Amino acid sequence: MRIDIPERKKLVFELRFPIRWGDMDAMGHVNNANYFRYLEAGRLEWMRSAGCQPDPQGEGPVIVNAFFNFYKQLQYPGDVLLKMYVSDPGRTTFETWATLERSDLPGEIHAAGGATTIWVDFPTQKAKTLPDWMRQLVTV
Repeated sequence: MRIDIPERKKLVFELRFPIRWGDMDAMGHVNNANYFRYLEAGRLEWMRSAGCQPDPQGEGPVIVNAFFNFYKQLQYPGDVLLKMYVSDPGRTTFETWATLERSDLPGEIHAAGGATTIWVDFPTQKAKTLPDWMRQLVTV
């Protein structure tokens, strides 16, 4: 099943990083599992830059699902440009989206994915209303 990234979203972060030789699989392209690592790195760097440091004794974001659509293979050597977007804040959740392109092929999307993020109270493991400051960050 293909999930499309929505038209209505807000660009919040960009991250460039090299494709590592170890990211490749036996077929000579970046292993699919690494795309999820790239998405995670982008999401964590965006949250860190926004001052969102999860506190295991307090509250913070947790991913409840994630997906990727693969359009073109990424291969070593090269650099990836990940663009992170947000949308659709709910009472306790918001959506994160990302596109991946090679830095030397601007605008040519190789993969696109996303994840639903829920705000939780870590000690109780219960959903918690998004803080106002986070809601402002993810509102389009």
